[in-house]
Amino acid sequence: MGYYNEDNRFVIAVYVDNKYGVLSRVTSMFTRRGFNIDALTVGVTESPEYSRITITMSGDGYAKAQMLNQLRKLYNVKKVEVLDETTALERELMLIKIKNDQTHNQTILSAVDIFHAEIVDYSVDALCIEVTGPSSKIDAFIEFIKPCGIIEMCRTGVVALQKGGGSMLDMPDVN
Repeated sequence: MGYYNEDNRFVIAVYVDNKYGVLSRVTSMFTRRGFNIDALTVGVTESPEYSRITITMSGDGYAKAQMLNQLRKLYNVKKVEVLDETTALERELMLIKIKNDQTHNQTILSAVDIFHAEIVDYSVDALCIEVTGPSSKIDAFIEFIKPCGIIEMCRTGVVALQKGGGSMLDMPDVN
């Protein structure tokens, strides 16, 4: 079982002015309307005057339409798109700390190999592993490694881009 409801999950990409308070206005809009954000990532774009917010949320068609309409009304929002899961590249990063227990060493090393992960910190009592890829891969790694004893973990949330040579800013608003 995944951490997202895949049937109702969608990813929204939002280009905004890279200014103080813009992220707060965007996220408070979700709160005011009673919608939950499953994951949120933000970073400066190829143009320093803009940031890109990637929002992962679950909801029905009404929720999606409502959020898109409301986001487009915000002053500092320049572009809003729902990314199509069949034509977008999605990645996530997770750091996970696992008990360093001799009885699970082979399982841990197998997991690191199978999932193309990397051990980024090693101590007598714990290992920290970095895993990147689609959310489904991260979910599968967690399920595989659970019996080894997870101490703590941190996930970044999804970052996503449409495939091909175009830019989100070049695309017409269709969603």
